[in-house]
Amino acid sequence: MTYQQYPAQPGQQPPPGMYAPPPKKMSAGAKVGIGCGGAVGVIVVLAAIGAAIGGGGAASDAGKPDKVAAAPKQERQAKEDAKPAKEKPKAPASQADRFKAFVKKSGTAAEKSAIAHVTKVQGADEQNDILDSVDVYTDFTGGLMGPHQSEGKLIASAFADWKDSKNGLVTIYDAKGEILSNGNF
Repeated sequence: MTYQQYPAQPGQQPPPGMYAPPPKKMSAGAKVGIGCGGAVGVIVVLAAIGAAIGGGGAASDAGKPDKVAAAPKQERQAKEDAKPAKEKPKAPASQADRFKAFVKKSGTAAEKSAIAHVTKVQGADEQNDILDSVDVYTDFTGGLMGPHQSEGKLIASAFADWKDSKNGLVTIYDAKGEILSNGNF
């Protein structure tokens, strides 16, 4: 079989299908991905087979009588009545609520007045002493140059009394998200 050679002329393209690009090779990442996918597939299949063969252990308890069903109806009712009523578990207090409770307990009158405007605290629970950053949001307005900057400083100071960090920064924001004040803690 012979191929016809076309003369190479500037600006002229070879006819379609004459020169096919070599097929792309599969990258190493694709090979690893397919291999891991296959391994996961094998594990899933083995788990399904094990569950089907094992039966889940339900057959081993089939011959035993059910104690609740065997108990007379009056005894069961007496046991249920003797149980204390389940109380709803209390939701954990938010970071802002815990901060406000601390200031109400040990803060000055000015701090207590300023802390009433705190609406949200973020980042107070995640401390690593490397770079601790806490955001405190308030309902004040005016930003850094506004009339409530002094209250922002009071809130930052109260926060420093509440939490300790080797390298912490607390930032106080106003209602529009502008920085009201900041401080170290």
